[in-house]
Amino acid sequence: MSSQSPPTPPEKSGIRVLVVGAGFAGLTAAIECHRKGHSVTLLEKFPELKLLGDIISFGPNSSRIFQRWPGVAEQLDALSQRADGLVIKNWLGETLLTQTWTAEQAEFGIRFDGHRGEFHEIVYKHALEIGVDIRLGARVEDYFESDAEAGVVLEGGERITADVVLAAEGVRSRGRKIVLGYEDKPKASGYAVYRVWFDADEIAKDPDLRFFTDNGDKHVAWLGPDVHFIAASVKNGKDFSWVCTHKDEQDIEESWSFEAPLSDARKVLEGWDPIVQKILDYTPSPLIDWKLVYRDPLPTWISARRRIALIGDAAHPFLPTSIQGASQAMEDGSTLAVCLSRAAAAASAAGDTSKGVQEAVAAFEAIRYERVRSAQKTGEQTRDIWHKADFSAAKQDPQSLRLRREAWLLNFDAETYAETHYDETARVLRANPDRGIFGDTEPGRKLHVPEGKEGYVEYNEKPVDAAKSIAEAVQV
Repeated sequence: MSSQSPPTPPEKSGIRVLVVGAGFAGLTAAIECHRKGHSVTLLEKFPELKLLGDIISFGPNSSRIFQRWPGVAEQLDALSQRADGLVIKNWLGETLLTQTWTAEQAEFGIRFDGHRGEFHEIVYKHALEIGVDIRLGARVEDYFESDAEAGVVLEGGERITADVVLAAEGVRSRGRKIVLGYEDKPKASGYAVYRVWFDADEIAKDPDLRFFTDNGDKHVAWLGPDVHFIAASVKNGKDFSWVCTHKDEQDIEESWSFEAPLSDARKVLEGWDPIVQKILDYTPSPLIDWKLVYRDPLPTWISARRRIALIGDAAHPFLPTSIQGASQAMEDGSTLAVCLSRAAAAASAAGDTSKGVQEAVAAFEAIRYERVRSAQKTGEQTRDIWHKADFSAAKQDPQSLRLRREAWLLNFDAETYAETHYDETARVLRANPDRGIFGDTEPGRKLHVPEGKEGYVEYNEKPVDAAKSIAEAVQV
C-alpha cells in the first residue's frame, strides 16, 4: 500500500467553494475540491480541534480516497486496528463464528479502523499542508443563495459568498433548513451506545484477557438479546476500545452525548461472559453514552437554486452498524469535486460563463442518492440480524450472523464512478421536463441504483417495511 506521488497542480477552475464543518465530510470535500483546482474556504465553529472520540472505521471504498493524498494512508495505517478477523460469540461466551478479512482485503483493498481524533488530526494537517484555507472559530448562523451565488452569515454578522456552499456540520446543520424549507426535529430511536477508549496496559497483564494484546490486534463481538458488545485492541495491542449498543428510552432534546457511570453498562451486561465482566473491571469510568436518534430521510440534499448541498451526516446520517457513515461522507466530497470539474468543463466548451455549478450540484445528488439510501439500510439490517438473532438456529447456521461485506458497497471508487457517469447523468437531468436541472433529480437517480437495491443483496427480493423505511437512525 502506498499513497500516490504528489500530482501536478490542476488548472484553476475559477469555482469558489465554501465548506462549512471540518469533520471528515467537510475536510474530504475541501481536499478533493482543492485537488480539482477549485478555490476552497473551510469554516469550522470550534476555535481549536482536539483529539476527541474513539473507534472510527473507513472501508476500502473510502480508503482509496486516502491513498490519493500523498503520505496520508501511510500515517493512518500506522495507527490502524489490524486484526485478521472478527470473532463472533453469544453473550455467554460461546464462539459462533470467526470471520476473516484476508480474501476481502485482497479483493477490495485495505481499510482503516482507529481512533477518530488521531485520524482526524492527520487529515486536518494534510488539508493545511496542501493549502486549504481553514478558518477556525467561524460559527455559521444562516445560509442564503441566489441564482448567481450562495453564502453564509457568521456569528457577528460577517457574510461570506461563493459559487457553491457545502454544509457539512452534521445532523444539526443550519443548512438543512434552507434545503428542506423547515426545521426537522430529532426523535428517540430506543437505542444508545456506550463508548470508551483506553490504554491496554492492564488488559495485557490479565491472563484471561492478554489474548487481546498478544500477537497483534484482536476484534471480538458478543451478541445478546437486543444488545451487542464489541471489543478491540488497537496499535498492536497498545490501546483498547469497546462499544455496547443497548436499549435506551431516554428523551432527547438538543444533546445526544452524555457521561454515564460504568455501573450502567454493568447492569446492561449482567450475566454476560466472564471475559466481558473482566473487560469492564479494567474500564475507566465514566463512559460516553451516545444516543441514537431518528431523523426523517430527506427527500433532497440540495437547495432550490442548486447552490447549496448537504453532505455527510447533514444529508444522510448512518447507524454505526452500517460501518459506512464516515466512508459515505468521504464519497460525497470526492463526487462533488468531480461534478464541479466536469460541469465547469462542459459549460466552458459551450461558451457558458456560469461555470456549470448548478448542474454539478444536481448531478451530485442524482449520482449519490440511491447508493447512500441502500448503504443506510445495511445498518438497520445488521442491527436486526444481531439483535433479533435466534441463537439456537445460529449454532446450526453461524454464517447467518456474519458481517455482510459486499462488492457493490466496498469495491467502489467514488471518483472514478463520477468521472465515468457524469455526462450521462447531466444529460438526463437537462432533459427533465420538470424544469431540467432545477426539477426533481429522480430521473437521474434511477441511473445509479446499486446492486444492493434495498441494502444487502439478499434483501432485494424481500418486501420492504414501509413504516420502517420512513426513518433513519443516526449516531450524532
